[in-house]
Amino acid sequence: MTIEAMRADMVAAMKAKDKVRKEAISALISAVKKVAIDEGCRDNIPEELTDRVILKEIKSVKEQIDTCPDERAELKAEYQTRYDIMSEYAPKQLSADEIKEILTSKFADVIATKNRGQIMKAVMGELKGKADGKLINQIVSELCQ
Repeated sequence: MTIEAMRADMVAAMKAKDKVRKEAISALISAVKKVAIDEGCRDNIPEELTDRVILKEIKSVKEQIDTCPDERAELKAEYQTRYDIMSEYAPKQLSADEIKEILTSKFADVIATKNRGQIMKAVMGELKGKADGKLINQIVSELCQ
């Protein structure tokens, strides 16, 4: 996802007077800009950086949903709406079958060692941002048994 596309969606949300959508997209853009400035690429923001920041923001909103008490239903609904909007901008994640296929084809020699730490270190460089870390860990555990 490019930052320009997110800006265009934010303008469209502003024109439609969709305050919740505008705020969610604005939060994503702000987070991307902040990380870009921190990493020294203020003007030409690569899509990889944008995707990484979007996934991080989605993870933090998911934590807000999980930690929100059930008595605060209106707040939980607001977090859920924000999560749904941000999820639209997330890069496509690999499925469990796709992850298993990549692991068995590219990392067969490392998996043969049955050393989970070594396997995760080798695999995360390739799959970071493309798949959920918990799912990768689960599949590595299955393959090590």
